[in-house]
Amino acid sequence: MQNSNALNRLDRLPVSRFHKTTMLAVAFAYFFEFADINSFATTAPKLIDLWGITVDQVAYVTSLSFVGMFIGAIAAGGIADRWGRKRALLWTTLFFGLSSFAAVFSWDLVSLGVFRVLTSAGLSAMTVVGVVYINEMYPSAIRGKYQAYAIVIGICGTPVTNLIASAVVPLSDWSWRLVYLWGSLGVLLVMFTRHLRESPRWLESRGEHAKADAVLREIEASVAAEKGPLPEPAPPVTETPSTRAPLRLLLQKKYLFPTLLLTVLWMTQTIGFFGYSSWAPTLLAKEGFSVEKSVFYVALTTVGAPLGCYLASLVTDRFERKWCLVAFGSVIAVCGLFYGLTFDPVFIIVFGFLVNLFERGYTALAYAYSPELFDTRGRSLGTSVSYGLGRLSNAAGPLIVAALYNGHGYRSVFYFIAGTWMIGAIALAVFGPLTRSARLAAETERKGQGASVPA
Repeated sequence: MQNSNALNRLDRLPVSRFHKTTMLAVAFAYFFEFADINSFATTAPKLIDLWGITVDQVAYVTSLSFVGMFIGAIAAGGIADRWGRKRALLWTTLFFGLSSFAAVFSWDLVSLGVFRVLTSAGLSAMTVVGVVYINEMYPSAIRGKYQAYAIVIGICGTPVTNLIASAVVPLSDWSWRLVYLWGSLGVLLVMFTRHLRESPRWLESRGEHAKADAVLREIEASVAAEKGPLPEPAPPVTETPSTRAPLRLLLQKKYLFPTLLLTVLWMTQTIGFFGYSSWAPTLLAKEGFSVEKSVFYVALTTVGAPLGCYLASLVTDRFERKWCLVAFGSVIAVCGLFYGLTFDPVFIIVFGFLVNLFERGYTALAYAYSPELFDTRGRSLGTSVSYGLGRLSNAAGPLIVAALYNGHGYRSVFYFIAGTWMIGAIALAVFGPLTRSARLAAETERKGQGASVPA
């Protein structure tokens, strides 16, 4: 048994340069995650013309990418628990950046598909680690806001990449490769390495209290130098060091329910969002829009993504996250349906803009909500398994979209996507736990009584 106090010591820190630098580092990784995640979608219309690939082949590559995401997300839990949050963030980002760089040299659809699977595994792993890292490094009262801030910056990778793709893809028969070269720049995260600190909460969970104390003293010294004397933390509590969480841990009642609920959340988010974003350029091109116009229209719609994350930052710590997710998911369903019912370029851009705005806000809220349903021991494993199963579900999503499009036409795809979002919203409304009151109660108890509650 050891005294544990990392949570209390972190919770009483004012926002400082340390917090902002950490947020920028994670945001940088997020930027190139979002830059890379739809690279294939932006180049697929060109490859249809260049390599003669079909909609079904696009579906298979997209589907396999989500198998890669599942593998990466599941691996991320073990990597983050074994190596630590900081090292896991660095290595998963390097992995997806190098895999994207390899895609620059693809010689056919099979080779590109292999590199996309590897890239997707790295992207998904990095996301899981990034979500857990922010959750454990920030005071509980503001962690949702800073999770959203990181995504506000990171999500800019989507419109920037789409605008770059709209400019370079049509230039020549080889210029589509520059999109993957751009995505590989995530490897530059190494520039932030010396500014990042290992999670003291992870160190304490392993019983490495001396190392956790050393990291906390370093953080506290930098914050105190900037902000002045710090208030005293609540007294430490006694806890038993935990070993690496085995997969069977999730069968325990307190972990099983949130894992199942979050699996539904990430399944509906994954199928709903990627059904839209991965297919919009290709389907518009198939409906008669030129490759240049289809990619450009989609690029314009993604400008709404950073605004959605900013909107999430305004509401995430102020209102109950569960109900924010329900509201955002419902709006996405309606706007996505209207997107599919029009061929007017203005309405395509308007409704696509709204889909991107509320979807990325939804994702920012979900990144903050998901890890709150677990304690420190189960957080990394529960988050990675539910997120991974959500990504795996979209191995079937592209095949369903292709079948609907080929069998029932363009609009049927968007009926399916809207229905998926509504299923997620209803599941959260009926079964989603409330976390705001527990968060506020825990904070009040720590301040008033000196107790420490896992948050």
